[in-house]
Amino acid sequence: MLSGDVNAILDYRFSRASQLTWYFDHHVSAFPGEGERSAYDAGAHVAGPARRFFHDGTYGSCTKLIADVGARDFGLDSAPVASLVRWADMIDSASFPSAQFAVSKTEPVLQLMTVVESSSDDAFLTRMVPRLLEEPIEDLARSPEIAAAYGPLGEQNAAFVELVRAAARERGGVVLVDLSDRLIEVGAKFVTYALFPASAYSVLLSCSKSKCKISIGYNPWSPTPRRHNIAAICERSGGGGHPFVGAISLPAGDVDKARELARSIADELAT
Repeated sequence: MLSGDVNAILDYRFSRASQLTWYFDHHVSAFPGEGERSAYDAGAHVAGPARRFFHDGTYGSCTKLIADVGARDFGLDSAPVASLVRWADMIDSASFPSAQFAVSKTEPVLQLMTVVESSSDDAFLTRMVPRLLEEPIEDLARSPEIAAAYGPLGEQNAAFVELVRAAARERGGVVLVDLSDRLIEVGAKFVTYALFPASAYSVLLSCSKSKCKISIGYNPWSPTPRRHNIAAICERSGGGGHPFVGAISLPAGDVDKARELARSIADELAT
């Protein structure tokens, strides 16, 4: 895939491919093996503006990392897109004021987020990205184009909430949701935290045409302290993420294996 004159990986695992030009990421599971870690270290030790590899697991978002590195090392003035950076950082780090705020999506920027996450239309995304640099993100989020695109997604969001409500089972502060009996292409995040505000963790299994996905998270609004490193749990099964949120993907045909794994992780988090 690294076939351009300049190649960048953003917000994803590092590759030691010689064609890689730029790298920015904030996941603690950024390096699949020692070879990748060594290749990153070699590139990151380059001094001054020639450096092109940047990783910092203390950041909540790749966007904020890019903005800060750009200002520190490359003279970037991010003031014109300060609102974009603020929203991207809030979304990626899940630092919403409440779970209900994240789930209800009455805020237009969260509707824009949903449209972008759900879109497989390259032409649409190609139009949207430059506009994020040319106009305030709030104005773009309120545009007729985004409102029209969000309409059916909002209905899907409401239906997904009801699916989770019906399937969720809570035990020991862990909410396990098995939705593997149907195909789901789009699912809202943080629903279990809105429905079970006192819960500490959620484990949600969903299946699409291409994969089974186990989404695991710590409830940032929970009164119970986090006791588990979710990234480490996910890495054991080929997934990854952060200490407080992560995911594991399995082939679409491995539904039984995914169910067993989801139950096992839920049991582990409940201990």
